[in-house]
Amino acid sequence: MTKSSNTFQAWAATAPRSALQPFSFDAGEIGNEEVEVAVEYCGICHSDLSMINNEWGITHYPFVPGHEAVGRIVKIGDHALNKGLKVGQIVGIGWNRGSCMHCHPCVSGDQHLCHDVEPTILGRHGAFADRIRAHWAWAIPLPEGVDISSAGPLFCGGITVFNPLLQYDVKPTQRVGVVGIGGLGHMAIRFMSAWGCEVTAFTSSNAKREEALSLGAHRVVASNDSAALADIANQLDFILVTASASLDWDAFIKTLSPKGRLHFVGAVPEPVPVHIFSLISKQGDISASPTGAPSRLADMLSFCARHDIKPLVEHFPIEKINDAMAHLDSGKARYRIVLDMKK
Repeated sequence: MTKSSNTFQAWAATAPRSALQPFSFDAGEIGNEEVEVAVEYCGICHSDLSMINNEWGITHYPFVPGHEAVGRIVKIGDHALNKGLKVGQIVGIGWNRGSCMHCHPCVSGDQHLCHDVEPTILGRHGAFADRIRAHWAWAIPLPEGVDISSAGPLFCGGITVFNPLLQYDVKPTQRVGVVGIGGLGHMAIRFMSAWGCEVTAFTSSNAKREEALSLGAHRVVASNDSAALADIANQLDFILVTASASLDWDAFIKTLSPKGRLHFVGAVPEPVPVHIFSLISKQGDISASPTGAPSRLADMLSFCARHDIKPLVEHFPIEKINDAMAHLDSGKARYRIVLDMKK
């Protein structure tokens, strides 16, 4: 029997902490505003692991992870025609696959903050599959010069650390810090160094010192060394926290210059206690952000092409998906994992 063109072949978890298994599902007819993409590569994000394990209490099984997809358009819905996309074009789809396109955030260019934004793996199957669909505006073309095989992580981790540079008008003359040299942090260092900033990398692992310098950091400071933090008091204009650890946040605030900002993109597991007086005295800010809008994704990709920036990735064939997930869960990934989806 010939399989329906709407039957997608995927890998799914059937329960928390279960191994991923081959799984097929009927995706139905393509929506008028959608494009269908044949997935060639898909990054693995720690959010995929959290969803598999139902750590956030919102997973429905069977569950197909995957939200860092890169591939070629194979089908375009009727209303998505003549929107600048064409069959055969290489595009990427990240954390979000759609938004309403008519609310105030959407018409203001902040589609990622849409009240009805559609995360790629919440309430629908993701990109650990042969194909995936998205609203045409969320299928972002890869410019020439961006490596298709390593681009997947840019569509979640990459935009997460790139968007704040635009959102808060970080200038190339400023001194910035990156807390955590991992899946997010290593990309943040590369972006900020290419941006023109003086970059201080904060890490609890001395073993990552040389690697942080090779990524573009100008100096490395131990994030758990109170004396080292005190030595750089009042020096940094912007600190990007990519780590998912609880640290001495008041000590980091003291490293901020007047009007400095401590910005969180890492999922810190506990409340962040701070003494407000330390912020008042320097007119400081604390903020946080998620991913970014389609236009910001396009800006990031152009920046990557111009400066030859790519994530550091390890590749696994899709048949080794469970080995790849175990590698991520062990904390040994350096620094992102990409699945090669084509057999």
